[in-house]
Amino acid sequence: MTIRVMLVDDQALLRTGFRMVLAAQPDMEVVAEAGDGVEALQALRETAVDVVLMDVRMPKLDGVETTRRVCAEPNPPKVLILTTFDLDEYAFSGLKAGASGFMLKDVPPGELLSAIRAVHSGDAVVAPSTTRRLLDRFAPMLPATGKEPRHKELDRLTDREREVMVLVAQGLSNGEIAARLVLSEATVKTHVGRILTKLGLRDRVQVVVLAYERGLVRAGGGHA
Repeated sequence: MTIRVMLVDDQALLRTGFRMVLAAQPDMEVVAEAGDGVEALQALRETAVDVVLMDVRMPKLDGVETTRRVCAEPNPPKVLILTTFDLDEYAFSGLKAGASGFMLKDVPPGELLSAIRAVHSGDAVVAPSTTRRLLDRFAPMLPATGKEPRHKELDRLTDREREVMVLVAQGLSNGEIAARLVLSEATVKTHVGRILTKLGLRDRVQVVVLAYERGLVRAGGGHA
């Protein structure tokens, strides 16, 4: 099955580079491009897309708002946020808007291709440690959790599920969580699936975001 990719970036040269890399893959095809969010939304109405590589800083409509609108549609494509990391304060907002993950703009070609395939198949798009580094940087931008009321949705979780959720948010992989809790990796995967279902979340990136927002963990990965 060919993965249909859309490139959204206001830098034509960057889009050209990504397109060349993807065109060399037998299982990928660039089916659309856009230089800003407005163009992207129009193109998505006309073209079937599986994965969108989304820049954040663009004219007319930025990547965060574009991502929010894309993910609000029925059966939306997966969205990967492109970020310069050190300069881009909006990457965390992109994850909250519905992006399935993020990558650096200077990502090596092999990692770019692996990320596209991973997110298309529904797996994690970035290493948990990378997610943790981003959240550590942007967690201070979140509302102060100490003043928030108790969050009833977390009461749906069992003690074990809550424990697994905290470890996911701290950046541990399923294998690492299994070793920490002396469980099988399959059992951990089951727990993560139940957490997603009970909390109405799409993927483990959203688990991490929610855990930070609800104060289960703090910047630096510590337990709240």
